[in-house]
Amino acid sequence: MVVSHFLKWIDTARVSERAAAASALARAYVNSDLPFEDRCAAEAALTLLLDDASSKVRQALAEALSMSPHAPPQVISALAADQPEVAALVLARSPLLTDADLVERVASGQKATQKLIANRPVVSMSLAAAIAEIGEPEACATLVANSGAAIASLSFRRMAERHGHLPLVREALIADQRLPADCRHMLLVKLGETLKGSPLVLAMMGAARADRVMRDACVKASVTLIERTRMEEHAALIEHLRLRGDLTASFIIRTIAHGKVDFFGSTLVALAQQSEQRVTALLAGGHDVALQALFRSAGLAPATHAIILRALKIWREVANGRRVAGVQEVSWLMLKELGGQSAEGDLAGLVKSIHLDALRENARGHALAIAAA
Repeated sequence: MVVSHFLKWIDTARVSERAAAASALARAYVNSDLPFEDRCAAEAALTLLLDDASSKVRQALAEALSMSPHAPPQVISALAADQPEVAALVLARSPLLTDADLVERVASGQKATQKLIANRPVVSMSLAAAIAEIGEPEACATLVANSGAAIASLSFRRMAERHGHLPLVREALIADQRLPADCRHMLLVKLGETLKGSPLVLAMMGAARADRVMRDACVKASVTLIERTRMEEHAALIEHLRLRGDLTASFIIRTIAHGKVDFFGSTLVALAQQSEQRVTALLAGGHDVALQALFRSAGLAPATHAIILRALKIWREVANGRRVAGVQEVSWLMLKELGGQSAEGDLAGLVKSIHLDALRENARGHALAIAAA
């Protein structure tokens, strides 16, 4: 029998010869239709090779067996627990390793091991959840970049919570189209907090001004974020904003000034506890009295009702094709509702800031268009 000769020869062979023979035997085992007795003998020999003193021999085994679903499971299990250069091939590719095996390796493994597992061709949702929960930042970034990984919304959220302050993970998450909107908002806030605490920013602005500037920037970025948020994600984002205390009257006014009528409607559904159908019907064609009753149910102060109604009527006309308007015109008409440029108070100040931002944005776009012509 060839295997018996192999076992007698291997004790005196050099390392390079043993490695070549181990590779040949492993490939014959997984690729050839061996008789039953020869197959049993070959499996015994492969198992014995796990005790070889040279990692090169075990690495040759791993190379030959790592992608086969027919490899001996006890050999694969032992190779997966071997030193890094041997285990890497099996951890990255073997279809015989179960989710339970891989989760155990994630829990006890080093950064390199976690990265290898996160980069497997197929990563199940449960394995991705384990990496999101206990993985190092490098493993989480690798997982997000892996198109073969099935990642649940909760796992995205855990990675954003655990590592969202780190550029490596934050950039990977933001680039992923699957990232839920509330996670994107969380990352915006974490970025603002990181910048606010920067020694350079503190030296230039002082703590109070830095806090105010970053808070305003996060609010504006949050409004922009709504454009990339699908309707089915509105409820999750609204709840996230509400729990953080960011779903303020000023934020809601910004959303309607910017024409985010669908999101405004979802906000009213959540705050007023009204059905989506009723809120949609009122926003599309409801009378002022009914709309004001809806706003009151949502907890919006009476002082805000007139400017919201003015903005809503303009966006209705735009949606129906009877008017062309943008944020600049809408915010100006909202300000006129409060008395124009001479109006004072927090509400007027908010609408003025929205209008000035729109003026700057339009002027910037105009200048860039002229420069590009």
